[in-house]
Amino acid sequence: MFKKFLIPALFAIMILAFSNSLYSQSMSFCESVSTSGNCNGSSSVFTISSNGGYLDVLINIPYDLNCRSVRYEIYRNGDYDNTIYQDTQTNWQWFYKEITFYKSGTYAIYCYDCNDYLLASGSLTIQFR
Repeated sequence: MFKKFLIPALFAIMILAFSNSLYSQSMSFCESVSTSGNCNGSSSVFTISSNGGYLDVLINIPYDLNCRSVRYEIYRNGDYDNTIYQDTQTNWQWFYKEITFYKSGTYAIYCYDCNDYLLASGSLTIQFR
C-alpha cells in the first residue's frame, strides 16, 4: 500500500520544487544593469582599486514589491558592516542599487522589504588590484 502512494508523492514534490525555482527571488552582482533589468558583467568576485570601487546589486522578484523602500544589510567576513536603504516603487519587480566597497573581503548581502521579509541574499568576494 505504501509503494502505491510513494511514486505519485515523489512526482508531486518534484513538480513543486521545479515550479518554486521558476518563481524565486534572486540577487545578482553586476558591473552595470541595463534599462531593461539585465545584469551586465555578472560575477561573484570583483577586483577594485585600493581607493574603492562600486558594483550594482540587482534584485529580481516574481511579484510587485508593494513597498516604498528596501534595506540591504551588509556583512564583511562574517561581521556586520553597514545597512543601506533604497527608495522604491510599489509596482517594481526588479531594482538595483549601486554599492561602493572600500575593503577587500567576503561579503554577504541581505535585502529586506518594508515588512522585514527577506527578498534575496547573496555573497561575493572583493579583492584589491
